[in-house]
Amino acid sequence: MKPVRVFWLSALLLLVGGALLALGVCVGSVGFENLLRTLLDSTAPDTERTIAWQIVTEIRLPRTLGAWTAGALLGLAGAVAQGLFRNPLADPYLLGSASGASLGVALALALVGGGVGMVGSSMMNGSMAISMFSGNLWIRLGLTGAAFVGAVAAVLLTLTLARGVGHTLRLLLAGVVVGVVLGASTSLVLLFSPDSLQAMQAFMLGSTAFVGWTAWALMAAVWLGSMAAAWVLARVLDGLSLGESTAISLGLPLAPLRAALIGVLALSTGTAVAQTGLIAFVGLAAPHLVRAVAKVPHRQLMWLASLMGGALLCGADVLARWLIAPQELPVGVLTAVLGGGYLLWLMHRRTRASHQGGLL
Repeated sequence: MKPVRVFWLSALLLLVGGALLALGVCVGSVGFENLLRTLLDSTAPDTERTIAWQIVTEIRLPRTLGAWTAGALLGLAGAVAQGLFRNPLADPYLLGSASGASLGVALALALVGGGVGMVGSSMMNGSMAISMFSGNLWIRLGLTGAAFVGAVAAVLLTLTLARGVGHTLRLLLAGVVVGVVLGASTSLVLLFSPDSLQAMQAFMLGSTAFVGWTAWALMAAVWLGSMAAAWVLARVLDGLSLGESTAISLGLPLAPLRAALIGVLALSTGTAVAQTGLIAFVGLAAPHLVRAVAKVPHRQLMWLASLMGGALLCGADVLARWLIAPQELPVGVLTAVLGGGYLLWLMHRRTRASHQGGLL
C-alpha cells in the first residue's frame, strides 16, 4: 500500500477519534445542554459553574481519552499477537495474557487489602484499603506492574503448554485452558479476600468510568513506548509471515526478538487491563478491520490497528453511556456482545469461503 494511502487512512482514524472525543465530552448522566447552559450563564452561581467545569475536565475528558488510549493499547497488542503467532484469530484474551493480568491485579489487591472505595484509599477494619481506581500514581504503577507480571506469566505458560508457536490449534487450546484456569484462580483469590470483591466487580465487567488523568497519563506513556518498540521489531513479524525457516535464513535472531515482542504484548495488555478491566474483542477486531481496507506490512498494520482500536473502544464507551442514559452499561459487556457477533460472522465467512474454494 502506498505511503500516501496509509497517511490518509491514519488521518481518517485520527479524525474519527477526535470526533468521538468531542462526543464523549457531551455524553453522560448530566446532559451536555445543561452543562453548557450553566457554563455560559453569567448569572449562574459560581458553585454550579465550578461543578459543571469539573464534570467536563475531571471526569468526561480524561475518561474519553483513557478509553481511546486503552483501545489503542489493545489494538496494538492484537496486531502483535496475530503477527507473532501467525494466527488471525489470536488476541490477548485468547492467549491468556488478560486472564493473567487480572489474576495479578487480584493478588495485588488481596495482598495490600483491596478496598471498597472507588476514588482512592480508605480505612477499613483498621487497615489501609486500596482501590484499583485510585488516582495515586504509585498505586497505579503497582497495579500495572502486577498486571504486567501476570500477563507475561500467562503467555509463557501458554507457550509452554503449546510447545511453541508452530501448531495453531494447540496454541489456541492452550490459551483457552490457561485463561480458564487463571480465571478460576482469580475467583478463588476473591473468595478468600472478600474486601477486594467490590473493587474487582467493575474490573471484571470492564469499565472506563474511573479513569482519571493519572491513569490516562500512564497508559499514554506505555502506548508511546510500546509503539516505538513494536515499530523497531516489525521486521521480525514480516519475516515470520514468510515462515520461520525464511525468517531464520534472513538472519533474524528469533528467540530474543520473540521475547521482546512478548514483552510488548504483555505490557500493552497488562496496562490496559490494569486501568480499565477486562474489555474483550477490541484486540481481535481492530487488526481485521484494518486488513479489510488495507494490505500493509506489520509496521503500518500495528500503527493503524492501534488507531482503529482506540476509535472502537472510544465509540463503544460513548455508546455504553448513551444507550440507557442516565444509567450506563459496562463497556466490557457491550464490546463482548458486539465483538462476539463480529467473531461469529468472521468465522462464518471464512467457513463459507473455504467451502466455495473446495467446490471450485
